[in-house]
Amino acid sequence: MYENLMEEVVGDENLRAAMRAVKRNQGAPGIDHMKTTELEGHIQKHWEKIRAKLLAGTWVPSPVKRVEIPKPSGGTRKLGIPTVVDRLIQQMLLQVMTPIFEPMFSEHSYGFRPGRSAHDAVRAAQQHAREGKEWVVDIDITKFLDSYSQCSYGSSKRPGGGSNTLIRKPLRCPCRTWRASSSPLFTRCHKLCRDTPSRRMASTTGT
Repeated sequence: MYENLMEEVVGDENLRAAMRAVKRNQGAPGIDHMKTTELEGHIQKHWEKIRAKLLAGTWVPSPVKRVEIPKPSGGTRKLGIPTVVDRLIQQMLLQVMTPIFEPMFSEHSYGFRPGRSAHDAVRAAQQHAREGKEWVVDIDITKFLDSYSQCSYGSSKRPGGGSNTLIRKPLRCPCRTWRASSSPLFTRCHKLCRDTPSRRMASTTGT
């Protein structure tokens, strides 16, 4: 069913849709300083080589640019900014993988789901309260995403063979660290990743 999944990922229409999404999201440059406005020209010149590496499973993401921002409760939160090329590839994978994995999620899950938001979660909680449910369980594993680097769930569903190899390939790349105060462009970055590249947990920040 998923034998040609990577071919779908690198398809022309999927590439164009991903390009539009990355340019629309804007965001700060990664370690190579390439801006989203420069991405399309770069891809026009180098796409065939990138595409061949993706199909062969030999594409290696660049190190993420680590940025540390202060937390309201004290300490700092580590975030990683991938290069715009890596963000494009992530978006291409996302567009193909979401229809496969989205139906597996619980109907009560709201985090980072298409068409769902924190507002939906709040409305659901309000409905539960109106129904007489009184208990709330709040669980947070401290700094879990700062150090966890294993994609342990990846073997439970293996669509596409070669594409699965790419997705599960260790992405624990070296990081270069900046403080938020030393990176003015960070305040313009709308799409970031928690510093766990293998999980690529996307966050969204306001400006």
